[in-house]
Amino acid sequence: MFTTFRNAWRIPELRKKLLYTLLIILVFRIGCHVPVPFMDPDAVKSMFSEGSFFSYMDILSGSALSQGTLFSLSIQPYINASIIMQLLTYALPPLENLQKEGESGRKKIQKITSFVSLGIAFVMAYAYYVTLRNHGAIRVSGKGAGVFVAAVIILSLAAGSTIVVWLGNRINENGIGNGISMILFAGIVSRGPGAVWAMFQLVKSDMKYVFAVPAVLIVFIVMIGFIVFMNESERRIPIQYAKRVVGRKQYGGQNTHIPIKIAMSGVMPIIFAMAIMSLPSTISMFFPPKTDPVGFWQKFYAGFINFFRYNSPWYAILYFLLIIAFNYFYVSMQYNPIEIANNLRQNNGGIPGIRPGKPTSDFIQRVLGKITLVGAFFLGVIAIFPILTNIALPQLGIAMGGTSILIVVSVVLETVRTLESQMMMRHHKGFLE
Repeated sequence: MFTTFRNAWRIPELRKKLLYTLLIILVFRIGCHVPVPFMDPDAVKSMFSEGSFFSYMDILSGSALSQGTLFSLSIQPYINASIIMQLLTYALPPLENLQKEGESGRKKIQKITSFVSLGIAFVMAYAYYVTLRNHGAIRVSGKGAGVFVAAVIILSLAAGSTIVVWLGNRINENGIGNGISMILFAGIVSRGPGAVWAMFQLVKSDMKYVFAVPAVLIVFIVMIGFIVFMNESERRIPIQYAKRVVGRKQYGGQNTHIPIKIAMSGVMPIIFAMAIMSLPSTISMFFPPKTDPVGFWQKFYAGFINFFRYNSPWYAILYFLLIIAFNYFYVSMQYNPIEIANNLRQNNGGIPGIRPGKPTSDFIQRVLGKITLVGAFFLGVIAIFPILTNIALPQLGIAMGGTSILIVVSVVLETVRTLESQMMMRHHKGFLE
């Protein structure tokens, strides 16, 4: 990896792209420290003491949300819009036809996604404002100032989210890698030094954690290696194309394979599951349960909210099962065994030992089922490990660590592949040896 970056730095064109990407990331980090008017920073920070949907968003924003800054919403509205559009593409025929039109269709879908992202940004900004107001984190002075303060905060947060998406698009056009992923990567990595420093401060204040903190750091290093191994692992289905003679030339007769990655769905099942699991705790921020509930419904609501607390073992179990379910759902959208089997038959290809048609699609379906189960367990273990660690050692304050590492590793590997492909296109001999 480091060799690839060093070799890319020697190429002037790639060096300019790398510097441009770093400049955009620097602008993003500066925006994460520009405060939004009329907010009380101490009151805002007190809202993020427990695991909730806002705590999850705070990780993706690089702590901008807990500080009440301009880029508080970060790319979360765009991620939600992309998920919605991806699901609607398979559900609505007009969007499916746009996707099949090629580059022009994808640009239209991208434009629609931007408008949906803007709408979601306003909704999330309003929800965040209501939560801040309920927790007394907004400074309002004078009569009739509430509407003006609300407008300033909501417009600032929505504009900040739009700027972040614009910065990501600039990386797509002039930088290296996927812009949205790079910004997400920058936000997560920015929390790393603070988390490590907090752990060492904990050891300094209480020596009983002198072995626990290094052990956790070693486990996370091992987890990085495990994630890299699983990300690169794949099941290859052999494909053999039949020979055919056209005139005096012979075509076909090649042997190839269909690669099926174990972690083909990436972090999307975790994002889906986290969004659902965090809804009860988010609702509790708008309608907090009674301290001393009276009656059946108040007790039921308080118990329901406690069931979805981040430090609950039932939370980890249900979270794990949801990740498995969403992984199967996401893979079923990406792979269509019947379509793959039909394409193979049309191109005179087949799997050795498997008859064309339905037997081929059934074989691919069985392989997908096994690979998907392994990938789902991999994602589930990565996601719930920080939760189990937080239950055992709540003083360490570990939250979403596995997911953060998975995102960071995936972005780094994808960036390295992008650099290698661009260097190969320039035919610079020796750079990849």
